[in-house]
Parts: sequence; structure tokens; C-alpha cells
Amino acid sequence: MTDSTQPGMVLLDKPAGISSFTAISRLRRVFGKRVGHAGTLDPFATGLLLVLVGRATRLVPYLVGADKVYSGSIQFGQRSTTADPDGDLEPTGQTTDAASVHAAMAAFTGLIEQVPPAASAIHIDGERAYRRFRRGETITMPTRQVAVHSFQLMRFDAATQRADVTVSCGSGTYVRSLARDLGEAVGAGAYLANLRRTAVGSFAVQDAIGPDDPALATGGQGWFSPAVAVAHLPQRRINTVDALRVGHGSQLTVAADTAPGPYALLDDDGVLLAIGDCQDGIIAPRVVLETGKC
Repeated sequence: MTDSTQPGMVLLDKPAGISSFTAISRLRRVFGKRVGHAGTLDPFATGLLLVLVGRATRLVPYLVGADKVYSGSIQFGQRSTTADPDGDLEPTGQTTDAASVHAAMAAFTGLIEQVPPAASAIHIDGERAYRRFRRGETITMPTRQVAVHSFQLMRFDAATQRADVTVSCGSGTYVRSLARDLGEAVGAGAYLANLRRTAVGSFAVQDAIGPDDPALATGGQGWFSPAVAVAHLPQRRINTVDALRVGHGSQLTVAADTAPGPYALLDDDGVLLAIGDCQDGIIAPRVVLETGKC
């Protein structure tokens, strides 16, 4: 039985029709109140959420910027006020074809300028944009630069005007905006009909577990140690003496040519003790999870 205070990470497979907050809140029945996340999904979307438990919630800043992979369907011939199926839909009376869609997708790959949907969680003048949108306010969303590593057409059904796509992108990319803008590029209009997040960084939805699965309580599938959660960071094993020092916030002296940046500091057993920041041969603990063993 996984103790509610044990730090770790849960790979959660969010179902459609509920908010990420609702899905994550169900984990509190098993792991207690101290539960955080490294990014959310819209209610209509499904797929992978990284959920941190206990002291591991301090690791969130080291996970939020990870690349994401999605699969989804784009419906052409209609526009949505939210760029997804939850908005008001308006037929355009226009159609497109696979060749046109495939050709237009090239313009949405690489570093691109993107306007997020008005119904999004971005803060505008100190308030979430979606709240102002729901009040009927006219919102001017700021353009942002995002990275789209790949945008691929997997299937196009001319009869239904629906395209199945996959997207690999950097953090902060709105797939809803990709669908909306692709629809405008081919002159037919479009919205994102469904979306599934299949990967975040090195983590895959195949290893995830549903928010109501009884197996959550066993600490089996879907449960990972803090060390695994930050396995993408460079790692340093430290001895017992240094582990105790790091646990109490003391700095470590390392070789002067040690590369700068964050390091995962682990004890001899591979337990994550802390995240330290290296500058000029000094590693200063920034996030301490364990105090080390005497």
C-alpha cells in the first residue's frame, strides 16, 4: 500500500468530459491533499497528466517545460468559438481535400507564431482568459512563439471532412489553435474535434492509470519514484556525508569545469535527495526531498 505521504509521481490517464482538476482531485482519496501537476488538459481531451505527490510536488518546475505528443482529429467545414467541440459551431459551407491539408501543414511546423484560443487558461490582465470569454467579453489574445516539431496527416476522410493527425510540440503549444489556423489556411474553417495526449517528455500514456482505477492504491502501474520523475536531468551520486549536508541545505564543491545548470542529487541507493543548481563549481540545493541517512 502506497503511503499517502510517500513522494512520487503518478502517470494519470485523464478521461474525456471532466476537468484536469477533477481528475487529479480523485487521487487525493489515495495520496492525501498534497498533490500537484505539471500541466493540464482541456475537459474534452484525454490522455497523459503528470501528477506529483507529497514532497515530490516541489519537482513541478522541472517537468512543466517537457515536450508533448498528441493524436487527434480535425473537423473541416465548421468553425467553433472555442476551437473545440465544446464551443458554438458554425458551418462554413466549404470543403477541402487531403492534398490541400497536407500542403498547408508545412507552414505550421518549426518555430511559429500562434494566437492561443480566447477560451484558454492564459492570464489576461490578471484573470484567466476563459472566464472573461464566458462573460462575453471581447478578448485580444497575445501572439506567442511556439515550437511544433512535427504535424502529420495520418488519414483524411473526404466524405466527413475529418482529418486524423499527430502533433509533437514544445510546451505552451495549443493544438486547438493549430486546427483552427489550418482550417483557415485551406479556406474551409476547422476545429479540433478530439485530442489525446500520448506522451510528455519520456513518459507515455501506455504506462498511465485511470483516476478511478483501484490499482492506484497499490503503488504499482502508473507510480514512479521522484528519481524517475527527473531522470531527464543530469545526475550525481553523493556519499553519506554529503547527503546529510545537502539535506540541511549546505552547498557542495565540485570540479570547476562542471557544467552549469540543475542536477539530480541521489544517494548510494538511487534515492533522490535534492535538486541542486551548479554555478562556478558550487552546487546549491534548490529543492530538498530527503535529509539523507546517518
